[in-house]
Amino acid sequence: MEILVINGSPKGRNSITLHTCLYLEKKFPQHHFEYLAAGQRIHAYEKDFTPALEALRKAELIVFCYPVYTFLVPSQLHRFIELMKASGEDFSAKAATQVSTSKHFYDITAHRFIKDNCADMGMRCLDGLSADMDDILTPRGQKQARDWMDYVMWQLEGADVAGAGLSPAAKKADKRAVIVTDLTAEDVKLKGMIDRFVEVFPYECDIVNIREFPIQGGCISCFNCAGDGTCAYKDGFPELLRENIHRHDAILYAFRIQDHSMGSRFKMYDDRQFCNGHRTVTMGTPFGYIVEGEYSKEENLRLLLEARAQVGGNFLAGVASDEGDADANIGLLSNTLCFALEHQYCPPQNFLGVGGMKIFRDLIYMMRGLMRADHKFFKSHGQYDFPQKKWRTSWAMYLVGALMRNKKLKAKMGGKMNEGMIGPYEKMLKQ
Repeated sequence: MEILVINGSPKGRNSITLHTCLYLEKKFPQHHFEYLAAGQRIHAYEKDFTPALEALRKAELIVFCYPVYTFLVPSQLHRFIELMKASGEDFSAKAATQVSTSKHFYDITAHRFIKDNCADMGMRCLDGLSADMDDILTPRGQKQARDWMDYVMWQLEGADVAGAGLSPAAKKADKRAVIVTDLTAEDVKLKGMIDRFVEVFPYECDIVNIREFPIQGGCISCFNCAGDGTCAYKDGFPELLRENIHRHDAILYAFRIQDHSMGSRFKMYDDRQFCNGHRTVTMGTPFGYIVEGEYSKEENLRLLLEARAQVGGNFLAGVASDEGDADANIGLLSNTLCFALEHQYCPPQNFLGVGGMKIFRDLIYMMRGLMRADHKFFKSHGQYDFPQKKWRTSWAMYLVGALMRNKKLKAKMGGKMNEGMIGPYEKMLKQ
């Protein structure tokens, strides 16, 4: 495949973000990578956009590669996109995606910016990779980058297209999914969607109808569960959650949109999950949703479902609604969920997940004397990632700061600061 990486960093080759794409180029030699230094050479492209246009025409996949600057892409990349639009070129046959690095502060708005502009140009925009600045230096970050590239290629091969996977599937025995629903006798359409998913999904599915479970009431915030996870209610809900639902390899929720939400019964279900406190006990388990109703118009609900998956460390495999072709949407969800299960796909958390977990981290540490179960979980899973623990980095920053305040040394250093920052990334590529 002809892949064009549009490097939106003004640092050019010294971009940390670019090194994720350089790493992927080495790991996927079957594809041909080309690079445009859009951020560094933006003034040249303003004078003559022809070289960029020629590269864009040859590309089959366009990768916008950039560091997140103040909620969005750098202004240089913003300008490059303006030039793409002003060129009058038809990009509708192109596929696009994005790679960003940041500390995850509003990376979601930067990614949405790229997606919206790709939609303006008629391009199919695939989910991007939002990495931490240092991720590509770690085995875990490198695996996430490779897994993401596999996911992109899987989508480009057409396995994720709406309508695929609609034939009844023979069941495989090594994995099992659960569909949690709030189903009444009137929910004929929703039941039909659930039945259709069970039919085409190639793994066995269990159904848990919370309408039939004798939940005694909603969470009353008594903190009885804070010490050891024991709920004050004796209705068996914690056992249903821990010994049934959470033991599955994939979790789906099926609901009809009510009052811009999943309905009050599902809200009771969610609140009662506080018996697990703030513990991300299902992290790594892919999620999916089957929805009856005009989901595209529910901005807050869509944000809620994404945030829930992000904070929990779950890949949101998709939402199959009955808007448009419900069967095709169900087939797409089934295929994507299968990919996630078979490749153990779990991309990095974005702002919603990282920000949410930092709030929980600080809260649980402060309340660890009360919330003993949460404290034990956070400690054992390395979720107390306080910055003051990284004392070597902190002292190194003091040293660099002192050097930068010395005018003579600063003048001698010139551009060597960027070279020093990029050193570990160049070493990683050589290895």
